[in-house]
Amino acid sequence: MDTTISADGTRIAYETFGSGQPVVILGGAFSSASDGVPLAEALAALGLHGVTVDRRARGGSGDAAPYAPEREAEDVAAVVDAVGGRAALLGHSSGAVLALLAASRGAQATHLFLSEPPLGFGQSHVATDLPARLQRLLDEGRPEEVVTIFQREAVGLPDAMIEQIRESPMFPHLVSLAQSVVYDATLTRACDSPDERMLGLDVPTAVLCGAETFPLLEVSSRALAEAMPAAELVIVPESRGHRPDPAATARVVAERLGGV
Repeated sequence: MDTTISADGTRIAYETFGSGQPVVILGGAFSSASDGVPLAEALAALGLHGVTVDRRARGGSGDAAPYAPEREAEDVAAVVDAVGGRAALLGHSSGAVLALLAASRGAQATHLFLSEPPLGFGQSHVATDLPARLQRLLDEGRPEEVVTIFQREAVGLPDAMIEQIRESPMFPHLVSLAQSVVYDATLTRACDSPDERMLGLDVPTAVLCGAETFPLLEVSSRALAEAMPAAELVIVPESRGHRPDPAATARVVAERLGGV
């Protein structure tokens, strides 16, 4: 993987696939750059330059205190600068919120592709003190509880599913990302009601929503598309269960970037 240095000195790791117009992929909670590889490869197959990113406190990237959503926005700007100075931003879940924030704070975005952003527009079900509670648990050496509480309170998973995940082989990997989960909670709470700079962006924007996903995300996706003058809502039938289908998503991106 390549690395770049963000404005606060944090190392941010990224990996590139293909050539052409760059598309920077920003994953959601519990994701790392490797999770974006199928989508980056699908973009590359359509003549685009897919870029997967380890957001701070994940994978090959570093971290620095104190955290603020604006620092992550600077991370995105640093990656965009590293891959040519201008890029489309493709974010999923909290990564979609980050993409929107980054574009409004100076990252040179040619297009925005925002997949199922968890925005409550003032009606969020997530408690305002969740980020602080998660950080306290982490500071006390209880990262497993950070993972399960985030899954319960932020994602809305039922307890039976949370217990299945806790007993699965993937759980240690999720625990290793516990600090980034605190950041996801902080970012989504801070941006729950997007400000005028975010909603007023003069950047071509596609808000993507799968045919079968969490009802709250369907509402959020439609609300964001309606609130942004430059946005369109795009239903992607192949994407299900809050998981973007790589081939279908890449096709939507390529069509709007003039590729196919």
